[in-house]
Amino acid sequence: MNSQPEKTPSVSNAGALAAYRVLDFGWVLAGAIPGMVLSDMGAEVIKVETRQRLDYMRMGRPIVGDRPDPEQNPMFHNVNRGKLSITLNISEPEAVELARRLVAESDVVIENFSPGVMDRLGLGYETLRGIKPDIIMASISSTGQEGPLRDLRAYAPSIGALSGLDSTMGYEGGGPLGLKHAFGDICGALHAIFAIVSSLYRRNRTGEGQYIDVSMLRATVVTQGVGLMEHALTGRALRPRGNYDPTMVPYGNYPCAGGDQWISIAVANDDEWQGLLNAMGSPGWAEDQRFASQYRRQRHRRELDALLSQWTSQHEPNSLTGLLQDHGVAAAPVLSAEERLFHPHFMERGLYSDIDHPALGAEPIFNLMWGLNKTPSSVRRHAPLMGEHNRQVLCGTLGLTESELTDLEERQVVY
Repeated sequence: MNSQPEKTPSVSNAGALAAYRVLDFGWVLAGAIPGMVLSDMGAEVIKVETRQRLDYMRMGRPIVGDRPDPEQNPMFHNVNRGKLSITLNISEPEAVELARRLVAESDVVIENFSPGVMDRLGLGYETLRGIKPDIIMASISSTGQEGPLRDLRAYAPSIGALSGLDSTMGYEGGGPLGLKHAFGDICGALHAIFAIVSSLYRRNRTGEGQYIDVSMLRATVVTQGVGLMEHALTGRALRPRGNYDPTMVPYGNYPCAGGDQWISIAVANDDEWQGLLNAMGSPGWAEDQRFASQYRRQRHRRELDALLSQWTSQHEPNSLTGLLQDHGVAAAPVLSAEERLFHPHFMERGLYSDIDHPALGAEPIFNLMWGLNKTPSSVRRHAPLMGEHNRQVLCGTLGLTESELTDLEERQVVY
């Protein structure tokens, strides 16, 4: 029996989500990332903005010149690439009506205002599903749409504090320093993406839309499984402990030769410990009984860190990394932002793409973190200028005439 060669599915440059349209009311970081990912995966994402209240990520120090310019923020360019921008003054009833008309032409609505804001605007889920019964709406908020903390005013540090994450960040014996990074925003955004794609899959099977309530607080809490399990099993709450790890030693970042150069080293077992000693040339202090076992090394980790630091400080981090890796030790240089940008591995793997923006020219825009070999994602265009696509969307998609659009602009309904 002759067998036919299996056909290889063709690669689609349109993206896995090319059939979908997203109406994106999201702003800042948590609200922008879901639309960014969906756009890179092929969806048409229409970002709804207003000049009355700029997205915070459009503000900040200008890169060129000394005047504030909402088109110059590189972080805005990263998390809003590929989107279309329309400017609607949602305080005007006519602008709300335009938004509703766009809902009728969309598959997904994303927003991250405080709970209740979309309802007060006349754009809540019950209203939207009355316009389009199979609409999928994702609301991303600090603490969720219901509950005692529903109306809490919160920024990223608030989420770190409430989630318990900040209570574990700091030096051993000291108070909580916290994680000075918008970790909660990213956790909430990534959970929202998963929920949206899952809802689209379900809609394709059942014809039904649904409402998605994403709490950044809850999304951040669930990243701390080790701490939650520790307390559940032992009653102990994790506290700041610097670079201490209960199983690995040595473990941490160690100084290298040169100004502010560091290397990360982690040793998990006796074999790796012997690899470290061999790389160091079997120093005399290694025979000390304080370091004779993993348990003893853990008890004397401060002394061990001091001795290891004396050795690492004599070496450049990249060459030291190679030496330690050759001896089976997990080690890596601590890269700065610039070093990461130009690192050969990241360049070969396509961590960034150079995308031309009208305001700043070519700039590095980070690509999605996964690769799909049949429906690859890509940064399809630069982040939009404010209102850049008013005509394309409002005239093209909704069918307004040029004179109707001009009238709305003159009356600052489209603004």
